Amino acid sequence: MPKPSVPILDLDAISVQRGAVRLVDAVTWRINRGENWVVLGANGSGKTSLLRVLMGFLSPSSGEMRVLGHQHGSTDWREIRPRLGLVSSALHAHIPPAEPAVETVISGRYAQLDFWGRATRADVRLARRELARVGASSLADRPWAWLSQGERQRVLIARALIARPRVLILDEPCAGLDPVARADFLRSVDAVASTRGAPTLIFVTHHVEEITAAFTHVLILANGKVVASGPKTKALTSANLSTAYGQPVRLRTVADGWRLSVG
Repeated sequence: MPKPSVPILDLDAISVQRGAVRLVDAVTWRINRGENWVVLGANGSGKTSLLRVLMGFLSPSSGEMRVLGHQHGSTDWREIRPRLGLVSSALHAHIPPAEPAVETVISGRYAQLDFWGRATRADVRLARRELARVGASSLADRPWAWLSQGERQRVLIARALIARPRVLILDEPCAGLDPVARADFLRSVDAVASTRGAPTLIFVTHHVEEITAAFTHVLILANGKVVASGPKTKALTSANLSTAYGQPVRLRTVADGWRLSVG
């Protein structure tokens, strides 16, 4: 009989307490191989704190966490972090304005920002391949300062992918994008998800409209607690979203996904 596969992520009653504030409240969450998740919730729901716990930037006050089979507290998380690709607007300020996109991507291979090393031919070849994977081949030689918000997010995905992560975390990657740029970006995410050997995706957002066909499961948070967790066809309901957003909302299915209306 084959052994059951180790979960990608396994949180058991994880809480984060800072003073009188409980940022994350007894969150239990498991991600298995073959699943791609959306983390959904309003501002202050605990999404960012939960990501920081996963990345090892914030220590839980209680509970247990395993990532890729490694237990938090028994493993040096600096060894785990390179397997967790992160795309976040928080990285934008650390990239030099004149740095070409291809070098920004290469920097991901060496886990550094503001790439100062000497790129090899293999580095350049791999970086251009990852840019092509996200539909950004034409951006390779363009400086960071000349990239639009959507183009920067694509370059950061390529930067994460070049390190061959097991998990790719997308932290509100569509923030600041216009509707056309958002649709274009989401298509590139779906393209990444469909490639052979693609990492497990965790996509953090406020908006149900950004949940594409690539995503199989949803974690809904409110006030640091889990409102619902599971396959999106079961967890994504008007009732659960009304609880998450603190007022009545109505979820509708449309041809390309979901729409949410208030009241």
